[in-house]
Amino acid sequence: MSAKRLLVLSNGHGEDLIARRILESLQQLRPDVKLTALPLVGAGRALLELKSLEAIGPRLPLPSGGFSNQSMGGLLRDLRAGLAQSSLGQWRALQRWSRQGGSVLAVGDLLPLALAWASGLSYGFIGTPKSDYTWRSGPGKDCPADGYHRLKGSEWDPWEWALMARPRCRLVTCRDPLTARGLRRHGVRALAPGNPMMDGFCKQPLPAPLQGRERLLVLPGSRSPEAQGNLVRLLQAAAPGPAERLLLLACGSSPDESTLAGLLSELDYRPAPIPSGSGAQGAWQGPAGTLLLGRGCFERWASWAELGLACAGTATEQLVGLGIPALSLPGAGPQFKASFARRQSRLLGGAVQVCPTAEALRRGIKLLLAEPAMRHQLGTIGQQRMGPAGGSAATAAWINRELLG
Repeated sequence: MSAKRLLVLSNGHGEDLIARRILESLQQLRPDVKLTALPLVGAGRALLELKSLEAIGPRLPLPSGGFSNQSMGGLLRDLRAGLAQSSLGQWRALQRWSRQGGSVLAVGDLLPLALAWASGLSYGFIGTPKSDYTWRSGPGKDCPADGYHRLKGSEWDPWEWALMARPRCRLVTCRDPLTARGLRRHGVRALAPGNPMMDGFCKQPLPAPLQGRERLLVLPGSRSPEAQGNLVRLLQAAAPGPAERLLLLACGSSPDESTLAGLLSELDYRPAPIPSGSGAQGAWQGPAGTLLLGRGCFERWASWAELGLACAGTATEQLVGLGIPALSLPGAGPQFKASFARRQSRLLGGAVQVCPTAEALRRGIKLLLAEPAMRHQLGTIGQQRMGPAGGSAATAAWINRELLG
């Protein structure tokens, strides 16, 4: 019975998406496995959309969006919102589940990895956020933290190696071969079977009404209320723009309809006809061009874009992994602050260029739209850094063999 039970621990929206991709492939291999999820950060909506998946433990949306480790203020706000009680409830849920036997799959960084070890069961680890590319190359190379990582030979820390190298840890996968090689030097049997973040994209023909127009994919992020502030800043920075320009706003449930309508009205956007074949749910004409709203349209729209305007994490990485460069505009956070944006740019080799001001973003839009060769060069770097699709199926096969076999 224990070999047919799998508990998945994930600690963020991007990790939820990655876990879902892997589990979809795993269900095809092992439909008999009983899957259970314990989302550690937020509501875990992206993961819990998976059919036949049981959820356990409390789920608490945090004011910091899960980035309480980046500031004392964020930690205090999370504590006031009930972080301690929620964490205790998650610990108890993990212990109750573990007493019945099974295996654990941790997706993310230290927190899910440590909890997987604490379960007392066999576990696997999908290390999503860290890459040795961030300190070995890219814009801003040789920042103060690089010396520490260079001394270790890996962006992962010694206590993380120790948990990955435990006998009960049967599987460790990384986002790229460079990072896996660094971990193997420290006794971790790390693999890089492909990037699950790049699975699920199917390039579709560009509809005729969208051809011959500038197409910018707008990614304000997934965490509310930060996403609303990001959207306002991106739209303000993108103005003025030609009326025929298309701003493809790919988002989930945030911002909601009423919030979005209020924001756009304040920015002088007015309802407009929806171009046929776009799949958009709404359209507005405003100072930066024509804005199309596409909830759930990211995977469809990403390949249509010429350039991204981004304040997102996972979605930005996926976009440049498809060969589409992006410009980012850091804000007050809690997630998409200047430090996060710089690290993301380094990770992706400059395929995402950080713009310190709205004026810099306007200049970047003008330059990159006028230089297709530069866009292609940056997009190629992004594709190399993110790696090929197919990681979900390959990782699922390893889970089946090492954790469930």
